[in-house]
Amino acid sequence: MNDLYRTFLALGFLGIILCGLDLMISWGVNIIILALLLTIFLLLGLKVSLLRLKISLWFIGICVLTIITYVVLDYTIDIEIGIVGFITLILLAIGVNASVKTKGFSFALFVFSAVLISLYWPQPFVSIGGFEMSLLIVPLLQLIMFGMGTSMSIRDFYGVLKMPKGVLVGVICQFTIMPFVGLGLAIIGEFPPEIAAGIVLIGSSPSGLASNVMAYLAKANVALSVTLTAVATLLAPLMTPLLMEHLAGEFIPIDFWSMMISIIKIVILPIILGLVFNHFFHGRISWFEKAMPIVSMGGIAVVITVITASGRDNLITLGFLLIIAAVFHNLLGYFFGYWGCRIFRMPERDCRTIAFEVGMQNGGLASGIALEMGKVATVGLAPAIFGPWMNISGSALASWWREKQTNKNHESPH
Repeated sequence: MNDLYRTFLALGFLGIILCGLDLMISWGVNIIILALLLTIFLLLGLKVSLLRLKISLWFIGICVLTIITYVVLDYTIDIEIGIVGFITLILLAIGVNASVKTKGFSFALFVFSAVLISLYWPQPFVSIGGFEMSLLIVPLLQLIMFGMGTSMSIRDFYGVLKMPKGVLVGVICQFTIMPFVGLGLAIIGEFPPEIAAGIVLIGSSPSGLASNVMAYLAKANVALSVTLTAVATLLAPLMTPLLMEHLAGEFIPIDFWSMMISIIKIVILPIILGLVFNHFFHGRISWFEKAMPIVSMGGIAVVITVITASGRDNLITLGFLLIIAAVFHNLLGYFFGYWGCRIFRMPERDCRTIAFEVGMQNGGLASGIALEMGKVATVGLAPAIFGPWMNISGSALASWWREKQTNKNHESPH
């Protein structure tokens, strides 16, 4: 199976080269796809197996359909780099599964491929047959939060009593570092008001399940991570509107009570239903428990894609600056979260845990709030960019920490 993944990875790197060439030399889509097909045959034809033959035929079919679509629909915009880029990201998303150290990047690469298509062909992700795709965002987020609830239990909140110092420090870092770093980046970057408010919004949101996964991969304190996520999520209906009112109020008007109700509707109620479901049906519906993580990842991908399509024009104009802001926002969250805990002389594993909790935010919730505000195409852009990036950086940091043994000298009893 690893040979198959490596083949996808090799094809993905080929796609990167082709995209680079297409940016420098305006080749036609047919020439690029022909080169891709020839390379597939060179890579797969030497050791022909039934599986590899099927893969070759599958890619040939996609490429032929792409050419037919391109010719029949008579596109007036230059989309060939988008098509090759999309195929490249899909190949890389599959190929990184060849190694345990890189497979954590797979989901983020799939999301980036969907985002790329929505940038080059936004209309299907904006509306289909008069149906506004943005109407799917809140129901999908509620489904994701319900899934989060099914993976939690009341016992997760007992950590407040077992690890009071870790929870207190973690919550303080969560709702101070990221909001103020976001405000600083928004001011320094001189972003338009609604875009700036979106940067503050992602910083004012609680952490999500992704931080729990990264804590596990990094051999950090998973129990503390789960407890912090649960507590921060419960505090979100109060803290997020409060922070937005005081920090983002200078950019756009903030309705405190309306935002609180939106958060309760999008997050708290679905999580409560998930907790109830988990209490009564845990272990009884195995297929459901296995399916929910996949459904949640798919839902997140759809939400990000719809937001990207809705805010395409703003993203093309400000995309590079927003990406830089998202990278700094995320990395500074890790940095200050980790060293803030070191100042309080907390155990190394707890410092790593809180770094993930601070640096990784619930981008889905921020996107839902932006939609409820009626500003998904502007306020919702920063969360849409932050989400995929934090999965890449979080996976990289978790892999690095996993290989690096915790320093015993930093450990201290709770």
